[in-house]
Amino acid sequence: MGQRVNETRPTVVAVAMGAAEAAAVLPSDLRARLGEFAEPVPGTLTGALTAPGARETLARAEILITGWGCPPLTEEVLDGSPHLRAVVHAAGSVRRLVTEGVWERGIVVSSAAEANAGPVADFTLAALTFAAKGAFTAAAAYEAGWPAFPDRRGADGRTIGVIGASRIGRRVIAGLRASDAGYRILLYDPYVAGPDAAGLGAEAVGLDELCGASDIVTVHAPHTPETYRLLDARHLALIPDGGTVINTARGALIDTFALTRECATGRLDAMLDVTDPEPLPAGHPLLHMPNVLVTPHVAGAQGSEARRLGAWAVEEVARLVNGVPPAGRVRRGDLDRLA
Repeated sequence: MGQRVNETRPTVVAVAMGAAEAAAVLPSDLRARLGEFAEPVPGTLTGALTAPGARETLARAEILITGWGCPPLTEEVLDGSPHLRAVVHAAGSVRRLVTEGVWERGIVVSSAAEANAGPVADFTLAALTFAAKGAFTAAAAYEAGWPAFPDRRGADGRTIGVIGASRIGRRVIAGLRASDAGYRILLYDPYVAGPDAAGLGAEAVGLDELCGASDIVTVHAPHTPETYRLLDARHLALIPDGGTVINTARGALIDTFALTRECATGRLDAMLDVTDPEPLPAGHPLLHMPNVLVTPHVAGAQGSEARRLGAWAVEEVARLVNGVPPAGRVRRGDLDRLA
């Protein structure tokens, strides 16, 4: 979209996502900001995009702001959206939203993944600090008595293995570098060469070497056929005794059964914000282990943080309306490397 969407009248912008999500992501002041440079359709499309009311809106929409709870943009939906030129996703991954028809029609796709990366990186860095200090196991043993001084862990000099130099992975590396702990940072990412990894402040290594040398392994790769169960039983077995696995990316990157077995023995600890399956079934062993913390996919923008996604999306629409290249554009070829 190298030119303004329309030079003679305001660009029509519709919103499609869950009602609760819309209230958090696009509160009234952000809707008002949208009205300064576009014509926002009142309300939110919260159900099927093929329903009569949705059809009327989509028949006019030129830009669609989507978010959690928006159904996929199927051929039927796209056929009823003849003027649609851009989809701005006020969330992270567009994999479940965007279909081949979107790419075939040349519709611009943009994602607020950059706005979502901050909360995930902050959450991960907090988990890394807890893991480096041995906080999980110390908390579990608290009632039995305080650990003797020689048994206490410190963070200094720990080796952290980062899998994936994604937006979040890079932020995590930057946060680790900013610490006074003097972490050694290893990076496994087949798309990042040694000199580039060094520029980030990490050492590029193979996955086997990363697992074998890391006190803590933190996962930030996308879920693709190549990364499915990337941390399998063999790789988990390479992690030294007392190591910790942190996953704030996608649950399918780790073999859940193999990790459960390692944690059940007490050999490894884990901090998991994502799991496979998700959610874990009631009574799953990982939910009851003292050396494992499982959270319900809360690392990304939540509650008051969700506004960041809406603010980003509104400004992205402003860029599109004014002929400025979108900051968060996603192309078809990017999907193999994105979450």
